[in-house]
Amino acid sequence: MFAYFKEAVPFKFWPAAITTCVLVGLLLVPTPEGLTPKAWSLLAVFITTIVAIILKVMAIGVMSMMAIMIISLSQVTATSSKEAIADALSSFSSPLIWLIVIAILISRGLIKTGLGARIGYIFISLLGKRTLGIGYGLAVCELLLAPFTPSNTARGGGIVHPIMRSIANAFDSDPAKGTQGKVGTYLALVNYHANPITSAMFVTATAPNPLVVDIVAKATNMELHLSWATWALCMLLPGLVAILVMPLIIYWLAPPDIKQTPNAVAFAKEELRKLGSIKPPEIVMMSVFLLLLLLWADVPAMLFGPAFSLDPTAVALLGLFLLLLSGTLTWNDVLSEKSAWDTLVWFGALVMMAGQLNKHGVISWFSDGLKSGILSSGMGWEAAAAVLVLVFLFSHYFFASTTAHISAMLLAFLTVGVQLIPAEYINLFMLIMVASSAIMMTLTHYATGTSPIIFGSGYVTMGQWWRIGFVMAVCELLIFTIIGGLWWKVLGFW
Repeated sequence: MFAYFKEAVPFKFWPAAITTCVLVGLLLVPTPEGLTPKAWSLLAVFITTIVAIILKVMAIGVMSMMAIMIISLSQVTATSSKEAIADALSSFSSPLIWLIVIAILISRGLIKTGLGARIGYIFISLLGKRTLGIGYGLAVCELLLAPFTPSNTARGGGIVHPIMRSIANAFDSDPAKGTQGKVGTYLALVNYHANPITSAMFVTATAPNPLVVDIVAKATNMELHLSWATWALCMLLPGLVAILVMPLIIYWLAPPDIKQTPNAVAFAKEELRKLGSIKPPEIVMMSVFLLLLLLWADVPAMLFGPAFSLDPTAVALLGLFLLLLSGTLTWNDVLSEKSAWDTLVWFGALVMMAGQLNKHGVISWFSDGLKSGILSSGMGWEAAAAVLVLVFLFSHYFFASTTAHISAMLLAFLTVGVQLIPAEYINLFMLIMVASSAIMMTLTHYATGTSPIIFGSGYVTMGQWWRIGFVMAVCELLIFTIIGGLWWKVLGFW
């Protein structure tokens, strides 16, 4: 029996032992003042789950199911087992999670119909002499879509990512074959890291941005109100610089195996010739994509009023239904897309725990403690501002939703900043915090809706994701602070 379990049990012993020690150690620590014992236990479970995922104790879905099981049995979120299991499964009704799942399912249509390959070959024929050029092509595609796509998940995961996968497949760069390093890893990272940058550049580029506008206005007593044009102007120069350098930094951090592709242009043109004229399934796929883009960009609401505004997840469901109704996808295609259902489980578990941490006061306890610490430390305003920015940005390790993070912490941090920073520098601080609310998406594979889609495609390991995410967060923060700060000075904001 021992030999059987040693061979069959899929967890790694030492990572499992370390993770268990982390959980036991946290539970033995006395409950901090301001938290209930259950809230502290919930935080311990969350931290332990993240450690288990990082150390790869078992598959990420198994670790997430473990967290759901522990929370439902331990009743750390409720007073009865019935309420606890309802809490543990609550996130599976989240529209955000289903938007991610449906976006993955829709992207399968690009591969099945061949439209994705056609788009990929077109990109290669235009920019394919070097892998770096293809990376810039993806970044520009993301930038052009950003002002019109309020869902960064729909943009980066539902539109750009299928194109990226098609390009990678054209070079036979496939995680299933172990060849993701050819070009796929690099392109997947560029695909993802363009998303937070463009989300920072326009109010309409991601759903939480209008909330940021409202919070900034409240914190400054309406002295700084960011209209669409003002936001775009402020973020234009630092955003463009970030888009320009990002593919180069990733090229250095995760260099593709194939760097020069001198025959790629001729190859792509030959493949396009073989594909021939566009076929009916591709026309259906293009039509559905165009419809999704128009609806995600809220064009009906712009033309006919807010009554015609549609939720991004409802739009995605419409797109999936049209593909099923037209026979472009079959139900077996939906059932066989394992990455979608895997993402549903692990991302749903992380969203649930992050939401429960906020609900049970852990996030507000953390924010209040930071505020008290800064006020009592006597540090200069420059250091206080830096601490507020850095803690706000990197606390996103504890969130699986930018909206939840912004709702829970931004107003408290901006209020403290207004109390500590001289009036002539408040706008500078505010704009850096605005940029940070998008930059924080770079950090983890669960940071925003786009990340689990791209991570789930298998081109990037978790170690690569976290390492490069941290580096990119620091680089982008420096760009928006230094280049942005000088730009905002020229514009007269401080």
